[in-house]
Amino acid sequence: MTGLKTFIKLAPSPGLNGWCADFIPRRFLNNGHLMTLAGNFLPRHHAPLPEPEPLLVQVQGPIPGYEEYGPTRILCHCNWQPEEVRSQRLTVVLAHGLEGSSSSQYMLGNAARAWAAGCNIVRMNMRSCGSTDKLSPAIYHSGCSNDVALVVERIVRKHHLQSVAVIGYSMGGNLVLSYAGQLGNNVPPFLKAAVGISPLMDLAASSAALHEPQNRFYEKYFLRSMVARLERKAELFPRLYLPLHTKRVLRKIHSMRDFDEYVVAPYGGFANADAYYYTVASSNFASQLSLPTLIVHSLDDPFIRMLPETRQALIDNPHVSFIETPRGGHCAFLAPANGYDGYWAEKTLLGFLLATSGSEAHGSRLVG
Repeated sequence: MTGLKTFIKLAPSPGLNGWCADFIPRRFLNNGHLMTLAGNFLPRHHAPLPEPEPLLVQVQGPIPGYEEYGPTRILCHCNWQPEEVRSQRLTVVLAHGLEGSSSSQYMLGNAARAWAAGCNIVRMNMRSCGSTDKLSPAIYHSGCSNDVALVVERIVRKHHLQSVAVIGYSMGGNLVLSYAGQLGNNVPPFLKAAVGISPLMDLAASSAALHEPQNRFYEKYFLRSMVARLERKAELFPRLYLPLHTKRVLRKIHSMRDFDEYVVAPYGGFANADAYYYTVASSNFASQLSLPTLIVHSLDDPFIRMLPETRQALIDNPHVSFIETPRGGHCAFLAPANGYDGYWAEKTLLGFLLATSGSEAHGSRLVG
């Protein structure tokens, strides 16, 4: 990519004309930090969703040696179209990023837009997220891609769905891209597309970037929330998590890498942080994606780093539509509100999903 031109590489597929346009950043949001903060903290308004139907999915059995705490379950919030058309409509499964939840702004924004287009919606909470700590003795991390698989299997079986797409933001992007990539050429007929927005594909590089001086604000923000979660888990599951306090492990945590070394690795079953980063990175599967996949990445993302070999693998993969913008921040991509609300990534990904899945905009309140 050269200059300030958006790089757009579209997978060759019929019916894609018109869903993608260059990203033009909103006025005054001229660097990645401003864009990221605006995308996270600016209040937004979107069409209301009906009251969601809760869905509990068991994603892991009891932890050996701690059976008294029971299995790990996650809570999904679902909005279903009328039963007579439900199985034919595109079902959108949304996975949030680090320390997000089913109520994160981008989760609700995407849900409202897709619902208005006639889709079914499933908003996942990662393990313990969305005030569900008591449901999850096990921790969540970037390697929990099987959680996505189990949610998809559950809803397809329950509702006889014919068309499903998975969308992930940041860490959630790593989960859905790993899930899709691990399928290789064995993609089930109901799985129509995958989307990663600012996906965390190269974990080691991004973890190191988060510890750079200009990004310590984000790192401290995440760590504060994650340590507080561990304190809640110590109250709920003391035999599992109190040793983090009694052995003063938490005092060693001063960076995201420390957290991954002292918490994620031992509790997630990895030898160390490096083994965790290497094992769960969706970049391992960039060349194996064999279903229509959209990946949107910004060059000024403050802390997500995409390695050159990952970028090249995505460009070379004929199934991947890869969009790389000069501006956009992390999971923000706020454009001028010219005829729509300005949430460019949400608008773009819905256009991609409707085009690649063969779905039509059934709703009468389609949001541009």
